[in-house]
Amino acid sequence: VQLQASGGGLVQPGGSLRLSCAASGLTFRRYTMGWFRQAPGKEREFVAAIKWSGDSIRYADSVKGRFAISRDNAKNTVELQMGSLKPEDTADYYCAAGQRVITSALTSEQAYDYWGQGTQVTVSS
Repeated sequence: VQLQASGGGLVQPGGSLRLSCAASGLTFRRYTMGWFRQAPGKEREFVAAIKWSGDSIRYADSVKGRFAISRDNAKNTVELQMGSLKPEDTADYYCAAGQRVITSALTSEQAYDYWGQGTQVTVSS
């Protein structure tokens, strides 16, 4: 299984970025996909998740209204559209895949089976 995250970079406060995660080696449509992030010196935290069918989505309160997660089961990709970015959004962003993630566990790292490498997002002027 491979999860390849991309799209990170340097952006000014208030700007936008779109992260993408391409999955291979798994039956993508059966997996819940999540995005997590880890800022320097901090624990990894949940950002957003979308269940296999796309009909259940969860966001961290800190990104609600600014970020949007979506998936394309035909292309085996999940995206995170990030807007109104703030310096506190600076972090390494990771995508993750979990096959049996119940709704109450969407925000839990332990619920996910596979992780990609991080893509760095820096929000700074």
